Amino acid sequence: MKSKELKELETKDLAEKLETEVAKYNQMKLNHAITPMENPSQIKATRRDIARMKTELRQRELNK
Repeated sequence: MKSKELKELETKDLAEKLETEVAKYNQMKLNHAITPMENPSQIKATRRDIARMKTELRQRELNK
């Protein structure tokens, strides 16, 4: 997800999306430990998306 798309979301929606992405990331890590994924770079991409969301939430918190 691009940072431009994240800026368009409302804070509540962004927080909900962050929760679902963290759950998805944890599940992906667990599944990859048991059975290796075909494309493990998805884990890296998900982790970076989570970081983008956290950064956007923090910026909004500081700008209030």
